[in-house]
Amino acid sequence: MADSQETSAASWAPRAVAGGVLMGLANLVPGISGGTMLLAVGIYPRFIEAMADTTRLRLRLQPLLLLAVVAGSGGLAILLLAGVLRDLVVHHRWIMYSAFIGLTLGGVPLVWRLAQPAARAFWGGAAGGFAAMAGLALLQSGPTAVGAVASGPFLLAIAGASGAAAMILPGLSGAYLLLALGQYEPILGAIDQVLAGLSDLDARAVMEAAGVLLPVLVGIAVGATLISNAVRFALRRFRQATLGVLMGLLLGAVVGLWPFEDPASPAPLQAASALGLAGAGFVLTWTVSRFGTARTDPSGRQ
Repeated sequence: MADSQETSAASWAPRAVAGGVLMGLANLVPGISGGTMLLAVGIYPRFIEAMADTTRLRLRLQPLLLLAVVAGSGGLAILLLAGVLRDLVVHHRWIMYSAFIGLTLGGVPLVWRLAQPAARAFWGGAAGGFAAMAGLALLQSGPTAVGAVASGPFLLAIAGASGAAAMILPGLSGAYLLLALGQYEPILGAIDQVLAGLSDLDARAVMEAAGVLLPVLVGIAVGATLISNAVRFALRRFRQATLGVLMGLLLGAVVGLWPFEDPASPAPLQAASALGLAGAGFVLTWTVSRFGTARTDPSGRQ
């Protein structure tokens, strides 16, 4: 039994680490979905099962370990790279979006394998998911200022629930929702303040930042509970249609990730670099998604 569990952990652990890191980074970048990254690396069905079981207090070691690895990897990526990512999005958007185009498309072969043999419901779901994602991309394509509005515990909790939705639903950008709610700058600022406070041993600064982040964490917990159980229900009862929707969301996410501010005239070197970044991202997620897939059934269970 112990050997079986170790083998099982070995099959999903690399995907959980990679998915957590990419999910954390994606949730910092407007227009990119953390859930899409979990889907791309092949950990999404197992993550949904683990999240739903845990929120129903069906506590088992493997699901708890998986959630801990994903959450820990994502949290560490956010803590260490929040400031860097914010600067890259503002000043070098084409670099980030080119990489995420490749990272997203790298998950397409995996979802296709999970859906075999593809039925009519799969194609209908894929068309609907693609149309929904393309429509959302158009809504998000307008200019959005990185500003803030007055924050309160309730609005911060709503922002946290929105972030949870983005972690679980592929195609939904948590950073964009935070921008729309006016909470992008306060939350990322609080994260930076925690790091600065810990570095300077300034307990007062850490406590002030905690007053912003605690309501966000409450919102994440509530949102994750509701949405994970809904997605698991859909995967179990309407598997082909749900996988089709996930495929459509994965492909449609690329519509909103065109990397150039001026699409008519990217410099040749910049265009070649963008293609290289996209190719590297594709290879990365495709390679990670291959870990343990031979031992994993379409529901994410072993």
